Amino acid sequence: MSGCRGVIVSYMGQSPPSAVPAARQALRVLSHLGAQRGPVPASAVARDLGIPRSACYRILTALVDHGYAIHYPEDRRYGLGYAAYELSSGFSRQAPLSRLGAPILAALVDHVGETAHLGVLDGTDVIYLLEQRAPHRPVLITDVGVRLPAHQTATGRSLLACLPATQLRALYVEDPVYRRSARPFRDLPHLRRTLGEVTRAGFAAESGEVSDGFASVAVAIRDRNGWPAASLAVTFPHGNVPEESWPDLAQRIERFASELGRRLSGAAPAR
Repeated sequence: MSGCRGVIVSYMGQSPPSAVPAARQALRVLSHLGAQRGPVPASAVARDLGIPRSACYRILTALVDHGYAIHYPEDRRYGLGYAAYELSSGFSRQAPLSRLGAPILAALVDHVGETAHLGVLDGTDVIYLLEQRAPHRPVLITDVGVRLPAHQTATGRSLLACLPATQLRALYVEDPVYRRSARPFRDLPHLRRTLGEVTRAGFAAESGEVSDGFASVAVAIRDRNGWPAASLAVTFPHGNVPEESWPDLAQRIERFASELGRRLSGAAPAR
């Protein structure tokens, strides 16, 4: 597959535009491998992507040569290689969520005048990656690095509501869903009903369940595959935003969440 490598390298040196489709095909094959549950035959890759088998084999050979794919000769299948894992590790080291989220969080706080957070799901917990405190607002429990039960927070509920039912069951079926407040989730069906309300509303909310006297509204941010990547939330004193105004606040948060999702996916800005 030296020919394919030459095409990609020559493109880096401002070669003919024909290099771009070749690079895109290679990335499509790599992305397809990453989306599978296990190694797959080259014929299946070619069929699923609608490319000629000969071209698919050449691309796979190049990916194997560079460590981005592994060939399992006995099974006649291909899977992701160690170089792909290194890319994933590099992505984590560069902390794109924090880097891309910080200016958006600051802009959101300027827009709504309340404290905002960025959190991610980790099992049945939510971890707060960023906090931007609004002027004259107190320190909250949801500080950077804090871990809380996901079902207890608006941030966590917005993320859990994006999960398939099978994934939600896998997270909670073995351990009782516990709560710290006076209104516990007693079972998985109760949690599912709560998350169903989140799905219908398009946002999650909680009032006084994390910090007395404060409420939160959160909107999930999905990655390009529709998986919940993070959640953007605003926390405010009860009297500042009446409950009937929470849907309006959620729509305002959604605009900033959509922009962060666009940046994470690498999509071009809307014109």
